[in-house]
Amino acid sequence: MKLAVTATGKDLASSSDGRFGRCSYFVLIDPETMDYEALENPGKGARGGAGVQAAQALANSGVDALATGNVGPNAFNTLDSAGIEMYTGASGTVREVVEAYKDGKLSQSNGPTAAGGAGK
Repeated sequence: MKLAVTATGKDLASSSDGRFGRCSYFVLIDPETMDYEALENPGKGARGGAGVQAAQALANSGVDALATGNVGPNAFNTLDSAGIEMYTGASGTVREVVEAYKDGKLSQSNGPTAAGGAGK
């Protein structure tokens, strides 16, 4: 199982980032072992379509689930099509977000939680 957490940095002590498409990094974690790697977000500097680019990068990385603050409509559709579960309302450090995910304290998203272009 691989969980992606939107983050400002590359490790478990980094702050989570509430923005999906414009976050700096995704920390990809196995919630059971806490083994992780950082993936720079290819969409963070995009002029448009940041959420779709970010979602495609996660799909290509074999991510099963995402924990973030919010997800816009285009990113939601791309993630949903890739079969990636989305959990929103994440805050705190990456480690705290993983613990909240494991404890069932994050809300699974059944639709976009932000307007398109909200992360600009």
